[in-house]
Formats: sequence, structure tokens, C-alpha cells
Amino acid sequence: MPNPLILGHRGASQLAPENTLSAFRLARELGADGVELDVQLSRDRVPVVIHDGTLERTTDGHGAVSAHTVLELKQLDAGAWKAPQFRGERIPTLAEVFEVLSDWLVPTAPRGAPRGLINVELKSNGIFTDGLEREVVNLIAQKNAHAYVLVSSFNPLMLQRVKAMDPRLKRGLLYSPEQPAYLSRAWLRLLVAPHALHPKHTMIDYDYAEWARARRYAINTWTVDEPAEAARLANLKVNAIITNQPDLIRRAIEATPRQEPDRTPKPPPVNKLRTALEKYAERLAHVLVDSANE
Repeated sequence: MPNPLILGHRGASQLAPENTLSAFRLARELGADGVELDVQLSRDRVPVVIHDGTLERTTDGHGAVSAHTVLELKQLDAGAWKAPQFRGERIPTLAEVFEVLSDWLVPTAPRGAPRGLINVELKSNGIFTDGLEREVVNLIAQKNAHAYVLVSSFNPLMLQRVKAMDPRLKRGLLYSPEQPAYLSRAWLRLLVAPHALHPKHTMIDYDYAEWARARRYAINTWTVDEPAEAARLANLKVNAIITNQPDLIRRAIEATPRQEPDRTPKPPPVNKLRTALEKYAERLAHVLVDSANE
């Protein structure tokens, strides 16, 4: 059984400032198979790598990311908040990340698969687009990066637009139990046609893993920093584990013998109304997909 891929969550963000070039380089040095990062637009429509919609938590700046040009964002310190040795670290653009990691991403013999994977998470909760999807899709095409990029989002509408712009791009649908039911149960996945599902790790058990595999979805889960939990997920044959500590999680998985997963069946659902609503939502999603394809 192959081990799951290990992706550094915002890089090796336990030790380095998240979503910086230092964090991405360190993830590679610590043995990660790739990195996960967050992207949004600057005021002048450049994809920049930062998680929050505002600057205060991870930089010495103030206000919304989208209110600043990329040159203004480049003046900010994005590392000192983590530790003094990272003072002077800057917010990277997505293009800079592709460039810095380019030697890690070249195809390898004999299968031609890339050595590294970049999971680009698109940040937006709105119904309407701000143009982020188009800028990211264009950049991936310019860099000829289709083989080593997976685009993910909590927003299924963003992924649907990515699919329409470039069906070749691999897509991952993010969700968690804290979201409304229509999102947390991935009812809109039929609109997205994702290659992978990205549930929070607590949502995955044997039944879920079997359900996803039967539908040919890869399972990429987040954010796992406990060795025992990583071993449990590896035994369930997830495809990728996103973690702040790629070295710790890799060691844990490699040191843990594979076991048969817990196959204890779940009790039947007691909420008949919820079950009926879920079936109705899936039928409605099919109708919407059919209408969109007409």
C-alpha cells in the first residue's frame, strides 16, 4: 500500500512563517511531497499568497489585502511575527512560488510525474467572482504547470468557474463539519466534478473512504499534526495528508505498520427528514448539471 503524499500546510508553518518562501523551501527540505498555499488578488489583480483577507495577523500592515497593490504588499514584513530570524520575509506572489519551487516540480523518469505538488487554495466566499480564478488559471497556463498543480476551494462556485475555464486542471473541493449542510456534505460536488475531496480529517472513517473511492475521488485531508491520527488516515488509504509538520507526520507514517481499518458499521440514520433532504439535494444537483450542459 503506498503511503499518502505529505503536503506542507502553508509550507512548513510550524517552524516558519506561513505562506512564505521560507516556509515552502523548508517543507521541501523536511521531506514534504508538496505544499498547500492560499491565494487571493491584490488591488492590481496579481495573485498573492496569504491566508487572511486582512493583513494584521501575519504582517506589519493594516487593512484588506485587496486594498493594496502588489508593490505596497511587498513593502510589508511577513516574517517577524513568527520569529526574529524571519524578519524581512515578504508576501510572495504565486508566480514567485512557482519559480522558487521549479526545480522541485520538473517531471521525473520513468513515468514523467512531478516530484512535487502545489495545492493552490482559492480564497473567496462570495457568489460572484473578483477575477481570481481567471488570473490563477492564466498563470498556471503560462507556467505550463498543469501537471503539478491542484486547485482547491471551500467555494464550489469558484471551482465550477475553474472547470469551465480549463477542464484539464485538477480540482479539490474543501469542506468541514462547521459549514452549512449543503457544503459540509458536499452536495454541490456534481457542479464542480472534483478530482479530489478535501474533508477535514475528523470527517473520514472507513465508510467515508469506501464511499469516496467507489466514486473515484481522491481523498486529501487537512490539517493533521498528530502522529496517531496520521497513521489512522494512512490505514484508511487517503491520498494526501496536509500538515504543519511534514517531517513529523512522514516519520509517523513510515514507522507505523499498516493495519486493517476499523470496519465497524455506523448505525442507520435516525433523522429521516435529513436523509430525505440529502437525497433531494443530490437530485437537484443532477438537474442543475444537466441544465448547465444543455
